[in-house]
Amino acid sequence: MVTSLKKIVSPCWKPSVLDEGENSSRGGDTSGRVDGLWWYKDLGQHVNGEFSMAVIQANNVLEDHSQLESGPMSSHESGPRGTFVGIYDGHGGAETSRFVNSHLFNNIKKFTSENHGMSADVINKAFLATEEDFLSLVKNQWLRMPQMASVGSCCLVGIICSGLLYIANAGDSRVVLGRLEKAFKEVKAVQLSSEHNASLESVREELRLLHPDDPQIVVLKHTVWRVKGIIQVSRSIGDAYLKRAEFNREPLLSKFRLPEPFDKPILTAEPSILVQKLCPDDQFLIFASDGLWEHLSNQEAVDIVHNCSRNGIARKLVKAALCEAAKKREMRYSDLKKIDRGVRRHFHDDITVIVLFLDCHLISRSSFRGPVLSIRAGGGISADAST
Repeated sequence: MVTSLKKIVSPCWKPSVLDEGENSSRGGDTSGRVDGLWWYKDLGQHVNGEFSMAVIQANNVLEDHSQLESGPMSSHESGPRGTFVGIYDGHGGAETSRFVNSHLFNNIKKFTSENHGMSADVINKAFLATEEDFLSLVKNQWLRMPQMASVGSCCLVGIICSGLLYIANAGDSRVVLGRLEKAFKEVKAVQLSSEHNASLESVREELRLLHPDDPQIVVLKHTVWRVKGIIQVSRSIGDAYLKRAEFNREPLLSKFRLPEPFDKPILTAEPSILVQKLCPDDQFLIFASDGLWEHLSNQEAVDIVHNCSRNGIARKLVKAALCEAAKKREMRYSDLKKIDRGVRRHFHDDITVIVLFLDCHLISRSSFRGPVLSIRAGGGISADAST
């Protein structure tokens, strides 16, 4: 990655080579840093508290993209303000996750303005509009780049606005809440997102109900359940070849082409959405691509965040996952660090983590005009210190 990533981000910040020590990045920095296969922002301030971000690359091309937007949630200055988090875990390439990183939040702001406020309907419309925009791009590029029809992205979004938390998910990324249980004096992990992976019986049943005439809608292949024997996730943005029959033909590679035509989409971009009020006992949120959750349980991740310093906590979570990945292969973390991108994918996936700390005093102040911040990991970073 580092060559390609530096080309993208070099106008935005100068990479620094640092060790992974606790204090290697000053909490007040307004930029992210690149260190080998890492990108990280150890500590920053969003409208509703502090945050920490980290990304580690495993694939030849970084397929994870992510963003944090803090400030206006609509196109109007008088509109609501809050914090937006997006984790976009690409598969088959980075084109879709990169596209979502550039377009989804703008669609959120557009529909928030049109609907005069944030809502689950606004988020759903933004997901579907981003999907339509990407499928239009696939159609326009079909003859020149047919492989774009086989590229997709999971999409996990969190929005804090007007005291409410909105979670929307399409795919198998996950968000976990750390909630203080005063009676037991501990912080408990509460999973907030619903996942759409064929490994779950509930997802397989949903697919069978949606496609009653297709006995091959889910297939157990090499001990792994897959939709049509090809893909594990049942919801995504992109993956045009499983949504529109016009893309499931030559010149698309034969391994993606289904033997029989279909008349309705096999996958959907519609997210599962949760809306709930934040309470003072809600301490922090951990957003991460599935690469983290392959190696850490919800409670293990929450315990790490609760018991460690905030500065660099996202990197600490990623490192904990990498240590587990190394242990599973009976090797040391120090040896795993020497393995370059591409080969790394045999040991772990790209991993993106964003930790949002929740300040109940800031969340309750609807008129708060905190820092306006826009960070996009995997693509670039910009910050506006205006208030």
